[in-house]
Amino acid sequence: MTDFNNKEYDDDTKVKYDSDDGIEFIEDDYSHEDYDYEVDDEFTYPEDTDIPQYSDDYHDDPNYKCKKKQKTSIGEEILSYVKILTVAIVVAFLFTRFIIVNAQVPSGSMENTILTGDRLIGFRLAYLFSEPERGDIVIFKYPDDESQNFVKRVIGVPGDVIQITGGHVYVNGDMLEESYIREPMNDDGEELTYVVPEDSYFMLGDNRNNSKDSRYWTHTFVSRDKIIAKVSFRYCNVIKKKLSFAIIK
Repeated sequence: MTDFNNKEYDDDTKVKYDSDDGIEFIEDDYSHEDYDYEVDDEFTYPEDTDIPQYSDDYHDDPNYKCKKKQKTSIGEEILSYVKILTVAIVVAFLFTRFIIVNAQVPSGSMENTILTGDRLIGFRLAYLFSEPERGDIVIFKYPDDESQNFVKRVIGVPGDVIQITGGHVYVNGDMLEESYIREPMNDDGEELTYVVPEDSYFMLGDNRNNSKDSRYWTHTFVSRDKIIAKVSFRYCNVIKKKLSFAIIK
């Protein structure tokens, strides 16, 4: 910033002098009557002659150099912070957009595997070179309203025949051993049968008696391209307000 009370400087880089150009040139005419000497091969100026002299002293002023260096250092430091922040934002965006999903579960349809309020990390690239398998817990677009994301367990893969009867689930005629469900499924006496189409999956919640899943959806199956990520682990519960790290399977 310019200091207008400082006679030494005009601005941050230019010197202020009494004359306009900073130095005054003397012409080679020494016959002026005010001078008390004759022009000679060797001559000297009268002692009282005032010749403006140019000085570089301000360049050697340690305070000037220090202030200039300090301004440069502060500017470089701010710029480095801006660069770091920009890179961090870009990396975070790309990481969450293409590699992981950070999700919070609002309901208890997957209890006791996943509790209400759990925060989950899902891996988007889990199915880059493989297909979802029976038993995987996945995050996907809800078939009846794709603006919502659901988390459920894969029970049927393409080509499977799913039967639900007597409080049990059968896949291709074999009863599933489901140690992960919260409680035995209610038996309403009805037998349900589903044939899973190509590139589609049949989903159920682990809390079978309180889960809105493939049994009740208008669009029963989840398309392969609507599966967003495979759930990897949970790291906290926002309702209990505590860390709760666990691998989800």
